[in-house]
Amino acid sequence: MLKQYFRDLPEPLLTSKLSETFLQIYQYMPKELRLQAARAAVLLLPDENREVLKTLLCLLSDVTASVSENQMTPTNLAVVMNRKQTLGKPDQRDLNENLAATHGLAHMIQECSKLFRIPEEMNRCRNSYVEQALLPRRLEELAGEEASHGGFRAFLRDSLDTLLKDAKDKFKGYDSCSTPEHAELACRKVHDGYPLRLWKVTVEMPAGPEEVLTRVLREQGYWDEDLLESRVVETLDERTEVYQYVRNTWLHTPPETTWCSVFTLSTRTWVTDLPKGACALVCTSVDHEGAPVVGVRANVLTSRYFIEPCGSNKSRLTHISRIDCRGRFPEWYNKLYGHQCAAEIARIRDSFSVPMDK
Repeated sequence: MLKQYFRDLPEPLLTSKLSETFLQIYQYMPKELRLQAARAAVLLLPDENREVLKTLLCLLSDVTASVSENQMTPTNLAVVMNRKQTLGKPDQRDLNENLAATHGLAHMIQECSKLFRIPEEMNRCRNSYVEQALLPRRLEELAGEEASHGGFRAFLRDSLDTLLKDAKDKFKGYDSCSTPEHAELACRKVHDGYPLRLWKVTVEMPAGPEEVLTRVLREQGYWDEDLLESRVVETLDERTEVYQYVRNTWLHTPPETTWCSVFTLSTRTWVTDLPKGACALVCTSVDHEGAPVVGVRANVLTSRYFIEPCGSNKSRLTHISRIDCRGRFPEWYNKLYGHQCAAEIARIRDSFSVPMDK
């Protein structure tokens, strides 16, 4: 069924434009250069195709790990890459192409832990399409035009006030989207000249507001399956700090085979004494000399959490997010980023059903 699904797609997973490129890599490239060439071709795929390819190859690799039980070698599984069905007896060209396709997929299954790694020289690239306009600022510069007095605390307070005003207005102005995560998902355009949309996710949590806030602030490892490391870089006051964390870019991959590490460095502040027992948290990217550069840096333009009680030991978490993850096309943000946010908030919800000593 899985093979049939990919065969029946309107366009090949490797796309019509790049299918021939992958085929020629395994027809004409020397064996010692095929991995390097395939890695370069993978970078040319649309984001969504690359992510599906990564997940598929990891699944097939897991299947081959039990070859002694299922007899499924990479070559046996590689029939999924059959390019076309031929009528009658295939000619020599068809045979050569089918052989190259089989060898190609078998090779990608075997090398899936290396195929999606970015070369070190590319890891150092500052590859944001809005890079020049949206650089993170230093703490002392956050007073800027958004908050002319009071430094970074005034900047964060303005962000917090904006969140509380939106909550009071029931977060009006968002267009609803469907999601399979049992969450309310919506988005809206921000009219500041940049293509990134503002995404909003709302999910009911089986815990009180302060417990949910603690899970977001201090217990990221319980719900973020891609977290590699995290730390408080500097404590600014009892409710304000500079925080850094590092994540895998791709799912289903152990850290030693990650395609690319992405780190986030932001200043964040929170309140727990809002009316009716609500809590709030706001974050924004910041530069800090005490934080190391570890991979590609994401830029948090907006990250706000509003948590309000909605019953006995229950709360509603609303997360508003606008983050430049780097190296993504605007279409990915407009179509997929919101669903990624919804999945993340759903994992926070689900983490309350898992024992804390897991």
